[in-house]
Amino acid sequence: MLKIRCAAPARPEEFETGPPPAWPDFVEGLAEVSGGHLYYRDFGGSGPALVLMHPATGSAFMWGYQIAAFKNAGYRVIAYSRRGHRGSDKSPPGGASHSADLLGLLDSLQIARCFLVATAAGCTVTLDFAMSYPERVVAIAASSGAYGTLAEPEYREVSDRVRTLGLENMPAEFRELGPSYRGANPEGVAAWLDLEHHALVDAKAKNESANKFIWENFARISSPVLFIAGGADLAAPPTMMRHVATHVPNAELLVVPDSGHSVYWERPNTFNESVIEFFSRRSVA
Repeated sequence: MLKIRCAAPARPEEFETGPPPAWPDFVEGLAEVSGGHLYYRDFGGSGPALVLMHPATGSAFMWGYQIAAFKNAGYRVIAYSRRGHRGSDKSPPGGASHSADLLGLLDSLQIARCFLVATAAGCTVTLDFAMSYPERVVAIAASSGAYGTLAEPEYREVSDRVRTLGLENMPAEFRELGPSYRGANPEGVAAWLDLEHHALVDAKAKNESANKFIWENFARISSPVLFIAGGADLAAPPTMMRHVATHVPNAELLVVPDSGHSVYWERPNTFNESVIEFFSRRSVA
């Protein structure tokens, strides 16, 4: 039976997070993958690797609230940009397999197994990777994934009822940041928008998933998965996340009140603490 928890409601001051803290020292580079290069930042350390998987509106540069928290928790944190995003090559004609690119990144950095932290479109890549390369994944935190390619009829029906007609044409900050956060933290909204405006270098970048997104394949995911849903998320609310999580064998669902689609940015303390606690129950060995 799926374990579902609800985080504490946000205190007013929690939305007033201020600008992201300065990033710790890092090594940056371009990892060579099949037919291209991926920009990455490696924050070093001797602990297990933790790779950050950005949203469609993001890049390696979106994780200012997470880097120090995860590094201080003992992880070797790596942020990278998928093809078509800031710092990395554009996608080849016909698109790229982002999960195969992730494998290439891990191989180039000599990482045998890792923890994966994903948000929004990064969740699709992460679960696709977990289906294809289960031996490379320790555990996953998947926040706010809408899984637009999920083909199951009952999920599509729920998605059609939930997602307002015209939502995709609304401004990015309306789709991706919740109303409580937008109302309380204009500086944070401006910082997020600046990163979003610089994130895409190829607006037509396309991901070619290696696996068909059907329940049968979700049931093959052997890694523990913490699904995180923002209570005020217009694109992937808790009811949609629950539909997905019930089909993953070793899954938990955390609902975060007062947050929209970008829990990692809107309620970073709750996000970070929840991910660290979930991962602490899993061994790399």
